[in-house]
Amino acid sequence: MNARAARPADDRWGPYPLVVAGALLAMVYAVLVDPYWGGFALGAVLTLGALARLAGGGRLAVRRTATDTITLAVLGIALMAAAIVLAYPDLMPRP
Repeated sequence: MNARAARPADDRWGPYPLVVAGALLAMVYAVLVDPYWGGFALGAVLTLGALARLAGGGRLAVRRTATDTITLAVLGIALMAAAIVLAYPDLMPRP
């Protein structure tokens, strides 16, 4: 019998509901309160999702661990960097 099939279905969810809930809250915050910090929060949730995938992932697993982790981490860090630069335009170098 396959070890994966032997586990109950609830055991495989892992951090997936937390990542989805965090992304949903970040989007609501971005729409209703502040788009810059909502974008930063969404980037933080994606980065935490990358760490969760690296630690096991559960249903966060789509491809190989390295591919999932790198993709989520790069997108999360890029969102956080863009949110900081947009919130503080003085951080950008002047031509």
